[in-house]
Amino acid sequence: MKLAAVGSNCVDYYSNIENGKAYPGGGPVNMAVYTVRLGGQASYIGPVGDDVYGEIMRKAIEAKGVDISHLHVKPGRTAVTQVQLIDGERVFGDYDEGVLADYTLSEADMDFICSHNVVVCDLWGKVEGQFKDLKARGVKTAFDCANRPEDPESQTAMPYADYLFFSTDDGDTPAVRAMMKEYHSRGPKLVVAMLGEQGSLCYDGETYHKFGIVPCDNVVDSLGAGDSYIAGFLFGIVEGLPIEQAMEKGAANATETLKYFGGW
Repeated sequence: MKLAAVGSNCVDYYSNIENGKAYPGGGPVNMAVYTVRLGGQASYIGPVGDDVYGEIMRKAIEAKGVDISHLHVKPGRTAVTQVQLIDGERVFGDYDEGVLADYTLSEADMDFICSHNVVVCDLWGKVEGQFKDLKARGVKTAFDCANRPEDPESQTAMPYADYLFFSTDDGDTPAVRAMMKEYHSRGPKLVVAMLGEQGSLCYDGETYHKFGIVPCDNVVDSLGAGDSYIAGFLFGIVEGLPIEQAMEKGAANATETLKYFGGW
């Protein structure tokens, strides 16, 4: 398994703990780290600023064994989300996307991505418009819509995503299944709904596959659980596992992330 994780990265800055604490992350970055944790290979392709947060991000990703040869340091600010911990819950404040604002993949980036089994991006990655070109080059594509599959970015990527993911709190309902079927008709091979504590649902054009959760005895923090699931699922699919076993691998990877504070 060799994953190309593209686009958004973000430092979560907690202003009210430890006199201010910066945690590196972002969906694709997390997925790259979790893929390496599973024993695969991963690269991160995207921009950071030439500020202290960019240095934190670069060093943290590299320390986890992720290839950063196509991580680009740009003049300006690294993406930052302001966060506070209040009564144990995260309260998210302002988001500054910094150098991500006008990010696009270069031809060299595209060529590099094609040396991987699958490329993944999310709603905030800025490269949804280039998914058509990536798919035309023959690389498998995955897109995480988060909980906003109807957003323009998700809709742009959808026809060119082999594997489409989204999150919902609605559970396994007829409406969710109808939504998955409609999304599948637009082009994806597999559409996966992540249902939180209710597990996940995958539609392959004929069958709805369902898997629950892998129990966790000591849940510390849910941050990164969805990204972990996506990394595990893609790992399983690339390795040739049946859909249900890929779903189980995703669920088990998510459970591992629940055991500690922060994405990784």
